[in-house]
Amino acid sequence: MSKIRILSDSLASQVAAGEVVERPAAVVRELVENSLDAGAAHVAVHVQRGGTALIRIVDDGSGMSREDAMLCIERHATSKIRTKEDLSAIGTFGFRGEALPSIASVSRFKISTRPAEALTGTEIEIHGGKMHSVSECGGPAGTSIEVRSIFFNVPARRKFLRTESTEYAHVEQQFRLHAIAHPGVAFTLTRDGQTVFHLPATRDDLERIRGLIGDLADRLVEVEPFEHRGVRVSGHIGGPGVSRSTRQMQLTFLNGRPIESPSISYGLREGYHTVLMKGQHPVTFLRIDMDAHAFDINVHPAKKEARFHDGIGVREAIARAVSQSLAGFQSFPIGHSTSKRPIPTVGVSSEQQSEMPLPGGTTGVPLRLPPAMSQSGAQPDPAACSPRSEGSGAPPEIDTRSRETVDSTAPPTKKERPRLRILGVVHQLYVIMEGDEGLVLMDQHAAHERVMFEEMRLAMEKDGVPTQRLLMPLTLQTTPGDADLLQRNLEGLSKLGIDAEPFGPNTFKIEALPTFLKTDDPAAWLDQVIEELRRVGSQSSALRLGEDMIATTVCRHAVKANDPLSLPELEALLTDLFECEMPFCCPHGRPTLIQITDAELERKFGRRAP
Repeated sequence: MSKIRILSDSLASQVAAGEVVERPAAVVRELVENSLDAGAAHVAVHVQRGGTALIRIVDDGSGMSREDAMLCIERHATSKIRTKEDLSAIGTFGFRGEALPSIASVSRFKISTRPAEALTGTEIEIHGGKMHSVSECGGPAGTSIEVRSIFFNVPARRKFLRTESTEYAHVEQQFRLHAIAHPGVAFTLTRDGQTVFHLPATRDDLERIRGLIGDLADRLVEVEPFEHRGVRVSGHIGGPGVSRSTRQMQLTFLNGRPIESPSISYGLREGYHTVLMKGQHPVTFLRIDMDAHAFDINVHPAKKEARFHDGIGVREAIARAVSQSLAGFQSFPIGHSTSKRPIPTVGVSSEQQSEMPLPGGTTGVPLRLPPAMSQSGAQPDPAACSPRSEGSGAPPEIDTRSRETVDSTAPPTKKERPRLRILGVVHQLYVIMEGDEGLVLMDQHAAHERVMFEEMRLAMEKDGVPTQRLLMPLTLQTTPGDADLLQRNLEGLSKLGIDAEPFGPNTFKIEALPTFLKTDDPAAWLDQVIEELRRVGSQSSALRLGEDMIATTVCRHAVKANDPLSLPELEALLTDLFECEMPFCCPHGRPTLIQITDAELERKFGRRAP
């Protein structure tokens, strides 16, 4: 007797359902995608008991004739593709022809559909993969699909479902993804008869995002359309200080399809380099548009992932678009505009303000800015970053008469700078300032880190970092693939301070390393360099690793808590901070400045309702 048998259609459908229908949210995803492919202008999603009891998707799309309605529940029946060439440029959301029969095989399934030109529609009921009834029906043009008692005939699958609240959370996440991806389509979500979201169609992406996430939308930064190597990037992303501990709000869309990809994740990581705290993930609503021939979506049963023909181009496009948008960020990480009243000067001149002691009797030692913080462009010297004066211990005399106060209205040299007036210092670390919109606090250590970091990074990118010759050259043996990678990145490694040259097959001789590299095992550090090059695959990765070393270096040499600074020194630090490309966070992603708005202060003191 033969050991190999052909699976029955019902069993084959249940096997397919195991790949396509993981949970109720997967049903929502598949059915909403079909509604969008049908040209729906409004999609309504109704769920009961987290989708385990009922999922109903109603749309006003093109609908189907009786013949098409009968065919759509057959396996591998689809209107989306005709030939194998169509698979190389898929422009629709659904195309496999497995979703409806797979869903029908594990639920009590009913579809009601009518095209606009027909007087009556068609209603089909299927219970556990078996045809129950086919009849004519009335109703509006479009399609309505009900999925009841999911996995009622597959108890082994049903027991793996989570609580109703957990399953509903996944359903709502799928709803958010499609609603954000298609702001031109109206969406409605109801849970157990209660309307959760009612989103009218709009042409404004930010308006749709605000309808789903509320006030957080006001803290997003717009990504101006940016194109690189055929990849167009746009959307909105969280600015400095806006992050999450999970990737739940890291949303990316490829030609309108919610998607995940290592190339996209790497690009975001590069773009947010030195802006995110360790262990945090960015908030993104990023759109990626490209030719359908440039990627393959047919690599995952649920169409969650994509494979790019030019993954490096995708990474670079995303990284550049994100970094440029963050560089233009000019708002405080926390708080938003509430009022525009002028800052009082309390009748003190600039000279008097500079000579006044800080509240609490703080006197301080003048901040000795290292060459890395000066405008002369000199090579950085981390040893000179100490805020303490050397020699006799007497602070050098500072001419404050020629320095403008922080709230000066003189035009800025680089970007528009907020008007801030220093009021005092808390615990010799947090500088308290008054601004147009409330109180602003500055972390002097984080601020000094950012200033030093950007100056040292600029020196590294322009002239390379200082190097130290090794007493004995280090021989590095690699695999053929890593040898090719190093060979292609020798120029970038030289900028990083690594003097490397080929020294035989798959071997390199290392004669110099960066001066600020502090390690007892340079070979292990070079392995990290290779790993970074391998992961990112571009010459910028070597400089990124150099930035990590600089961030560690400046942390050791920046001013610390309990380092008392005088008012002129704080003014100088604030001025230099706002000359930075990214003044609102330190190289480790911690905020340098936070704002407590007037509205929040009024709520705290009971002057405004919560």
